[in-house]
Amino acid sequence: MFIYSFRADTIKLVGVICVALTVLITLIAFVPTYAISSQTAANPNDTSVSYHYDKVKTAKDAAEFLSQFGWEVTAEPIESKTVTIPAEFDKVFAAYNEMQKAQGLNLSKYKNKEVTRYTFTVTNYEGYDGTVYANVLVYRNRVIGGDICSADVSGFVHGFEK
Repeated sequence: MFIYSFRADTIKLVGVICVALTVLITLIAFVPTYAISSQTAANPNDTSVSYHYDKVKTAKDAAEFLSQFGWEVTAEPIESKTVTIPAEFDKVFAAYNEMQKAQGLNLSKYKNKEVTRYTFTVTNYEGYDGTVYANVLVYRNRVIGGDICSADVSGFVHGFEK
């Protein structure tokens, strides 16, 4: 026969361990997941281009990211700003997120998060004479969204690919 006795300190220790495990499990469950760092073709013999969305720490890195898609932009961004992704999407932002989903990105994972938006002037947009901007949204050194758009109110907005 075995007899176990617990002191009050032992019970407190077990309680602290249980609380710590609960907090750890909760953090693992609610930390946002990230997509694969690059888009590659499903067929390894396919010669499709792959795009890398990670390792974007500076405006220069964001400009290099855009060059993967064939865009030439000004060396310095015209704006580098911290913005917050809204907690609730209105119709306009929901439509913008649908465009992001079409290019393999999704902003709904980043609701209520502060992200950096780099805005560059595109210098090689063909078939349009007006000013064209490239916006890149970066969260924790990873591109999470963006677009190519005209400066005109009745202009255009599309994803990164030409």
